[in-house]
Amino acid sequence: MKQSKLLIPTLREVPNNAEARNLQLLLRAGFIRQVSGGVYAYLPLAMRVLKKMNAIIEEEFEKIGAVEIKMPTLLPLSLLEKTGLTSSDEKAYNFKNRTGKNFILGSTYEELISELIGDEVSSYKRLPLTLFQIETKYRNDKRSRFGLLRSYEFIMSDAYSFHATEKSLDEMYRAYQKAFSRIFERLGVKVKSLLGDSQIDEQTDALEYMALSESGDKVGCFSTGSDYAADLQAATSAFTSKKSHESLKEIEKVTFDQQKNLEEAAVALDIPLQKTIKTQLYIADDQPILILVRADQKVNELKVKKYLQVQRLNAADETKVETYFKSAPTYLGPIGVSIDCTIYADLQVQDLANALTGANEENTYLQNINPERDLQVEYYADFRLVKEGDVSPDNSGTLELKKGVEVGRMVKVGTYFSERLKTSVLDENGQHIPVQMGYYELGISRLLATVAEQNSDQEGINWPAEVAPFDLHIVQTNMEDETQTKLTNTVEKMMIEAGYQVLVDDRLERGGVKFADADLIGCPVRITVGNQADEGTVSIKFKQTQATIEVKQEELISTLDILLNSES
Repeated sequence: MKQSKLLIPTLREVPNNAEARNLQLLLRAGFIRQVSGGVYAYLPLAMRVLKKMNAIIEEEFEKIGAVEIKMPTLLPLSLLEKTGLTSSDEKAYNFKNRTGKNFILGSTYEELISELIGDEVSSYKRLPLTLFQIETKYRNDKRSRFGLLRSYEFIMSDAYSFHATEKSLDEMYRAYQKAFSRIFERLGVKVKSLLGDSQIDEQTDALEYMALSESGDKVGCFSTGSDYAADLQAATSAFTSKKSHESLKEIEKVTFDQQKNLEEAAVALDIPLQKTIKTQLYIADDQPILILVRADQKVNELKVKKYLQVQRLNAADETKVETYFKSAPTYLGPIGVSIDCTIYADLQVQDLANALTGANEENTYLQNINPERDLQVEYYADFRLVKEGDVSPDNSGTLELKKGVEVGRMVKVGTYFSERLKTSVLDENGQHIPVQMGYYELGISRLLATVAEQNSDQEGINWPAEVAPFDLHIVQTNMEDETQTKLTNTVEKMMIEAGYQVLVDDRLERGGVKFADADLIGCPVRITVGNQADEGTVSIKFKQTQATIEVKQEELISTLDILLNSES
């Protein structure tokens, strides 16, 4: 294919607003262009890479029996309401049609696919069944970040499996794990699998696949002494109770002349943050609750939600806090709570002695709080986010926190959706049983960005062979040289007949410009037709290793076969 016929608008300089490495690479190499914040156009080179990525995914999914479908972009909002996951609507694009019916642009499809199976499959004999699609999804985030890693619209593969038994679901879950591993290997991307968080229920298994990146919007926790790895929201740490042996003191009220938050009050009173109790008000479904953690810790809202088994958990805003407690959130405390409000506390709170906490009064705190004596805690549990240096939950090493981007995930959904949507089949005894479901997603546009970022150098992208836009990039240095033109045409024909996908730079540009663009684009092999054309000699450069070699035209195919096979 002639480069002059393609839209490849390369850039010499990094755009000012492109902070993420993946965005810099793809913009400069002419793969994408930003249409507006968080919205991108995929240009010809990107489309070629995406088609190859999709083909790999389709091939590996079909090996495990998955069948491709296509679901609509417009989804009735009533589907989400049936499952009770109305919180999922917060990041959806909502609108009404001309008749006033509410729709959203597709971002999740669990409800639709579950209802479809319920309508069309009635017997266990039709199961297991696994379906997948590759589709553009839409997410109404507050802001986009990191280029294709966090955009308002994105390309995703989502697969769903349906089963009559948990054993069958387990088998398919393992099959998808193997398929994901093969896909990542073929794409040339390095990922780590982690225990994932699940928004569904406490028992649901989930795996996440993270590519480490400073541009990532996720945090993974990795043990220094074992294979333990988990998403920050799902991570736990070892807890050993260490009761304080201090003598219990009487509660004292401390009032400051000016506003101080809990951390500032602790400093003023020379009390370590590890001896303070932070109180946060949440609305769990429709009930107010208090969560207590140390002030040097943060509440893990997902852990709270799962522990309480509620569908909605929202941090109370300042207005709600003042309504319930007649106090600003800064001075919120667990002593003398007058409303019907259950108190839950993190495990580390119960070991405190003579702690500091809010007094539910302006500029006022309570000192010498002792949980066993002074607090009416309903339950103690692990309610906090882990921190760097915490002991690994298997007591082997400590936890390291690393940034990354989630490029895939899978969840054993179980019967969550089937129970709410009445999706059942008849078993061998003629009894109705809820359908077991698994969910498996791959972020394709994220993978495009991640592959580019992980396989790059200062000159540009180094595409892995299976997903490169072209196998070979032929660069003719002087378009006015007839000998070069003749040899270029001959080499192009030879390579195409040998099964290679070939891009030929036939532009009327200087050789230096062409070489710089070829480095940005990143095809695995560059063939230069230059000053030795009259001798029938070309230069081969391998982008990944930067190795170069000069060969005769007639030896070109055999040389490439040998060298490319040795590199792979």
